[in-house]
Amino acid sequence: MGWVKAMATGVALMAPLAAWADPEITVTGEGQVSAAPDMATVSMGVTSTGATAQEAMQANATALQQVMAKLGDAGIAEADIQTRGLQLNPDWSEGNDRQITGYTAANMVTVKVRALDSVGGVLDAVVADGANTLNGIAFDLSDPKPAVDQARKLAVADAMERARQLTDAAGVSLGRIVSISEGGVSSSPQPAYRMAAADARTPISGGEVTREAQVTIVFELGEGS
Repeated sequence: MGWVKAMATGVALMAPLAAWADPEITVTGEGQVSAAPDMATVSMGVTSTGATAQEAMQANATALQQVMAKLGDAGIAEADIQTRGLQLNPDWSEGNDRQITGYTAANMVTVKVRALDSVGGVLDAVVADGANTLNGIAFDLSDPKPAVDQARKLAVADAMERARQLTDAAGVSLGRIVSISEGGVSSSPQPAYRMAAADARTPISGGEVTREAQVTIVFELGEGS
């Protein structure tokens, strides 16, 4: 009985504390900023075959050296070229009695192109000199901080406006800010323009890069406005 009495007393003591807590409102704001990208990352590589593993690897190395040289000629810095994967796999014949008929070697690299008007020319050049695998192209901002900072400011302004609308509708006043937390920053492409050279180069669509920010703000509530 003594334990039950103690528990009841504890609940009685907690009730006034809850009653003293100031009412609050929590709102989430979002902001986004779109900008034209100023760089691209291209995933490309060389796939080669040979009767033996050594022949496949040698053919792949020779072709990749030509591709790397062509990238250098196109003004791509060595620091902007990164090997992403090297594979060597046997090729098998079909049927029940499967046998190795040769080997396939593949080497992939990612290349950062900082002059967007040269992307199409770079792709055409490396394909002509041995690159036979393209795994995609991604556009981005070399310095995303200004866009991110602006998206955060817009997200805070959006949260403030939502809080004012809600409190006005409820007939209460908006008090001081209790806390601000960031929900994260994300990016997404939005097609907006197309770069097509007058010659036979591969046309490239850069679009826009969007930075999105989300913030959550907790306000105290006052009495009727």
